[in-house]
Amino acid sequence: MKPDVLFLLHWPSAIHGSSIVGLSIKESREINRAFNTRYINLLLSDEVNESGELTFRKFYKGLLIAGRLFKELVRRRPSVCYFALTTTGAAFLKDFILIFLLKLFRVPLVYHLHNKGFEERKDSFFFRRLFHFAFANSAVILLSRHLYSDVAPYVQPGQIRICPNGVTAAHYRNGQEKEDIPEILFLSNLIRAKGVEVLLDACLLLKERNCSFRCTLAGGDGDISGMELVELIEEKGLSAQVSYVGCKFGEEKEQVFSAASIFAFPTYYKAETFGLVNVEAMQYRLPVVSTFEGGIPDVVEDGVTGFLVPQRDVVSLADKLEVLIKDEDLRVRMGQAGYRKYEKEFTFRKFESRLIEILQGGISVSAEVSGQYGLTRSRRK
Repeated sequence: MKPDVLFLLHWPSAIHGSSIVGLSIKESREINRAFNTRYINLLLSDEVNESGELTFRKFYKGLLIAGRLFKELVRRRPSVCYFALTTTGAAFLKDFILIFLLKLFRVPLVYHLHNKGFEERKDSFFFRRLFHFAFANSAVILLSRHLYSDVAPYVQPGQIRICPNGVTAAHYRNGQEKEDIPEILFLSNLIRAKGVEVLLDACLLLKERNCSFRCTLAGGDGDISGMELVELIEEKGLSAQVSYVGCKFGEEKEQVFSAASIFAFPTYYKAETFGLVNVEAMQYRLPVVSTFEGGIPDVVEDGVTGFLVPQRDVVSLADKLEVLIKDEDLRVRMGQAGYRKYEKEFTFRKFESRLIEILQGGISVSAEVSGQYGLTRSRRK
C-alpha cells in the first residue's frame, strides 16, 4: 500500500524558486505515482513586492489555509507531511499555526527549506522556543550542506537530508548562431540584493575598459521597478550596451538564455539558498558568474563551470566578466562543464528520485548523514 503524503507547498506563481519547485512537485508523475498525494497551496502573495508584508488579505488567506488543513487532517491523517516551510517573520508565524495542527494530530513532518533566516532570530528567546518545537522529531531537507549552519542550533545532523533542486530539461537551441559581441544575461526578480545594480556598475567598468559586450536584464518588478531600472541604465550612460526586456517566461525565456554567452547572478540576497536560475543557465551551456552565498558554491564550481566573486565587489565581478568576454574558448569549456554538472546532479529526474527516497525513508534520525555530508554541530555553551 502506498504511503499517504500531504504536501504543503507553494504554487503556481513563478516569482520564487520555491514556487517553481512546488509546481514541479505537484505535476510530477513519478511522485504522484509513488504516493497517495494530497496538496494544499501555501502561497499568500503573487507579487514580489508583497513578499514579507503582513496584510489583512494575506492574514485572511492564512486562516483559510489553516481551516483547509484541519479538514484534511480530520478526514484522513496522512502517513507523512511534506512542508515547504517559510523561515522568516510573519510568514513563519503563519506556518507555525499549521505546524501546531500537524503535531496535534501526530503527523510525521519532513520540512523542505527553500530559504534561510533562522540564524537572524538566534537572540530571540520566543523564536528559539518556536524553532525547537517545530523541528523536534522531524526530518529537514536542505538544498546544500552549506546551509546547515542556519538551522544547526535546532536540528541534529542526523535529521538532515540533502536534496538539491532540479529543473526540467530546457529546449536548448544547440548550435544556434550567437552574435559576434558576447552577451551577458541577468534573469531574476528585480530585487537590489539579487545584484542587478552591482552588475550595472560592473558594466560601466567594462565600458570604461573598452570591452565589447552587450547585457540583457530580464525579470519582474521587485524593490526596483522596470521603469526605475531603465532610468538607471540611462543615467549611467549604458543604453548602448545594456537593455531591460521585462519578464520572460516559456519560449521567450528560452530565447534569452539561448542568445546569451555568459550568465551573471551577483546576488547578496540574505535568504538565497541555491540560486535555481544558475542551474537553468547551466542547461544552456552558459558559464556562470555568481557569488559565495548559501548553497551556490555547490552549484557553480569556481574556475570550472564559471566564477564565484565576493558579494558587492564590482571590480571582481567586472574582472571575471572581462576574462569571459575576451576568451571564447574558455566560455565554451566552462559552459560545457556546467552542462555536464547539470546532467549529473541537477536534473528534475534526479530531484524526483531523491525526494521520493527521502519521503519513503520517513523521519528516522540517521547518524550516517553527518559523516556523509561533513555536517557538524558546535556544542552549545
